[in-house]
Parts: sequence; C-alpha cells; structure tokens
Amino acid sequence: MEFLFAASPSPTQIALVSAGTVAYIAYVVFILAPAWGSYGRLWERMAAGFLSLYILAAVIGIGVLAGVLVVVSYDRFFE
Repeated sequence: MEFLFAASPSPTQIALVSAGTVAYIAYVVFILAPAWGSYGRLWERMAAGFLSLYILAAVIGIGVLAGVLVVVSYDRFFE
C-alpha cells in the first residue's frame, strides 16, 4: 500500500503508472469504443466489449513476451 500513498513516487513508479494510463486510454479509444459503436442493441454492445478483453489480453501477452525477449537477450546484443 505504500505505492498508493507515497509522498514522492520514484521515477520507476511514475513511468509504470504513465505507461499503464497510456495503454488503458489506447485500449478504450482504439479497441473498446469501435467495438461498442459497431452494434445497436445493448446485449450486442456488452458482448463486443467483453470479447474485446481477449484482444487486450493478446496485446498484453505480446508486450510481456517482447519484454522477456529483451531481458533475456540484452547481454548478447548490448555488451
């Protein structure tokens, strides 16, 4: 809980919160809003919103995989 109530957050905390905020806004603007607007009935909109979570999970998975690859191969390319 110290992270939520820190008087002066570290640069790492600021970077993580900023990246998370940008990613959330991008998800809403580029994935969720078009999926929601493509349908007229409420149940269709809610289903499209729910299914867009799979796209979000795939994008997060790709990002995690890219991060792991950078960490694993960092010494090989940046000695």
